[in-house]
Amino acid sequence: MGNDGGSIPTRRELVKEAAKTPTTTQLKERAVEAQSYGWSTDPLSRKPLQPPIVSDASGKLYNKDSVLEHLLSANAEPGSLAARRREEAETILEGRVNALRDVVGVKLEERGDGEEKRFVCPISDKVLGPGTKCVYIVPCGHAFSAVAVKEVAGEKCLVCNEPYAPNDIIPILPTDPLDLARLSLRVKILKERGLSHSLKKLPGSKKRKQAAAVAATAADSDSALKSSTSTTVPDTDITPIHNASTRALASKVLSEQDLANKRRKLQKNENLESLFSNRGEGANKANTKDFMTRGFSIPAGAKRT
Repeated sequence: MGNDGGSIPTRRELVKEAAKTPTTTQLKERAVEAQSYGWSTDPLSRKPLQPPIVSDASGKLYNKDSVLEHLLSANAEPGSLAARRREEAETILEGRVNALRDVVGVKLEERGDGEEKRFVCPISDKVLGPGTKCVYIVPCGHAFSAVAVKEVAGEKCLVCNEPYAPNDIIPILPTDPLDLARLSLRVKILKERGLSHSLKKLPGSKKRKQAAAVAATAADSDSALKSSTSTTVPDTDITPIHNASTRALASKVLSEQDLANKRRKLQKNENLESLFSNRGEGANKANTKDFMTRGFSIPAGAKRT
């Protein structure tokens, strides 16, 4: 009966109950399960989480050897087992770990033996794990309960006394949207400053700063050169110069040009000067009259015919 092509089942017949929105209790249970998995299992290798433990900028915990294997597989041949594992790891890391400077070693204090071994806060003796909001400090990596760090005054590590900034308190396996947004903003700010999650300098940060400084200096020199070599224009069309050195250089060039123009006007033209006779002290008195008023005179010794 059925499945012979005689009848086609509809969605109403297949889906007996509509999807329901999960309740608050169900959401909390799922969050606790995710927290328990994150505190007990390395997401990269799916092996038990054990020291040495590291964390990236998102607050997730990993075995350090798993991170090292992931970094060493960068040159794996395409299609190999190592390459496939690297692709799976990239989906988990989401590009947050490209070198060891992108992780911080988390120093968790362990107490107990065997199955009773657990991580505890060295200040409040609270068990660090699911159900407890935990944090670690960058760059030292010591882990505490969030309440202990909040209640103790000062911005120095409670174990090693190393100073830290308030933004360098990283929640472990955060679920609060505010914590996730703060961590994302912290990564952007550190990149703008040329720093990694561990506050170590990113490669090429000095070169970028030096290139920007050289470009700014070249732009200033070009603008000064254009201002000093520009042609003179009326005062109403001159753009004000705010740079003191450039303004002094421009005024000097303009004054030299005005002085050259005055000298050129006062200088006598040789062509015009050649049209007039040179009347010195030894000039002939007979020729002192103008050629239009001077009459013709016969020399004294000439014979008349």
